[in-house]
Amino acid sequence: MTPAPQPPTGPRRAAGRTARIAGIVLALSLLGGGCSPITSPSSSARAAAGHVPSLSEVEPLADPRAWDGVVDIALPEPDLEPVAKVPEPRLPVTVTDAQGTEVTVEDASRILALDIHGTLSQTVFELGLGDRVVGRDTSSQFEAIADRPLVTSNGHELNAEAILALDPTVVLTDTSLGPWDAVLQLRDAGIPVVVTDSRRSLDNLAALTSEVADALGVPAAGRRLGRRITAEAEAMQEAISRVAPEDVTGRLRTVFLYVRGSSGVYYMFGQDSGADSLIEAVGGYDVSKEIGWKGMRPLTDEGLVAAQPDVVLMMSKGLESVGGVDGLLERFPALGQTPAGEHERIVAMDDDRILSFGPSTAEVLNALAVALYAPDAL
Repeated sequence: MTPAPQPPTGPRRAAGRTARIAGIVLALSLLGGGCSPITSPSSSARAAAGHVPSLSEVEPLADPRAWDGVVDIALPEPDLEPVAKVPEPRLPVTVTDAQGTEVTVEDASRILALDIHGTLSQTVFELGLGDRVVGRDTSSQFEAIADRPLVTSNGHELNAEAILALDPTVVLTDTSLGPWDAVLQLRDAGIPVVVTDSRRSLDNLAALTSEVADALGVPAAGRRLGRRITAEAEAMQEAISRVAPEDVTGRLRTVFLYVRGSSGVYYMFGQDSGADSLIEAVGGYDVSKEIGWKGMRPLTDEGLVAAQPDVVLMMSKGLESVGGVDGLLERFPALGQTPAGEHERIVAMDDDRILSFGPSTAEVLNALAVALYAPDAL
């Protein structure tokens, strides 16, 4: 799969982030359930990067289905708030990676952290080790890393020659990038390669962070960062629960579509894809569970009709690749036989952010919640 990256933002202080999350919870407790509806439909224009309000700043619709049109969210670049200014890795360290391979890391002075969403590289920066990162993947384009050499090609393929040219002392990656022969080539060259969990979900935020931190010899920083990311995500979920329908029958029936029109790739993401965790976190009803749609399966008219979604989540470049909502409806007429298609209710977000989880989880959840429950705010 090939998410495309979008630009990033500058750092904010940890206190500001904590206050923002706490403010959301407090303000929404005051909102309660008596919110008047926003009557005008949402715009199909792409929200300008850096202009996503907090959920506490908007007025939710009385009826979450009372809007039409596409909401395309351009998130600001991720906040970078290192939990340690200059952590000193305690090395050598031996870890057993996600594939059961025992890897010894003796030097973390030249780090590469590579995956399809840019989650691993952002995590390294949040641990305070950003100055040691010597290259980047296609999805890592936030300001602090944008000047590092690119080591992926053809979208999201590991380029072993480009990696070796940077003389890394440790490489962190997962199975979202390939080919595997490139990983073997790096190991044959004597470079420690630690393969982390490729699953992105709300339930492994701290665990994935610790995998990265442990391999780099900064386990304490990893635990602090994992606790912070988890606490922010939980606070945001609590805030969302105050505006999302309590009754499951009132929740927005939601599906996640992955499309690449230029390549003829059309998938609907189901259970255990990460999309299910995201949908549930923003208070939606994950239709894939109801229709028994597991993993990532080719999209069909039959699947869409069975799902009857109220809203579709997508990646922005994916929607663009099919010519927008008109092109999507032309390619899959059955979508027009669903509430989502009839009302053109599509929420799109930057390809590299929407399923990235990691340090940006709370920001992603906030933006999606605003799009679903107060779309005119975008």
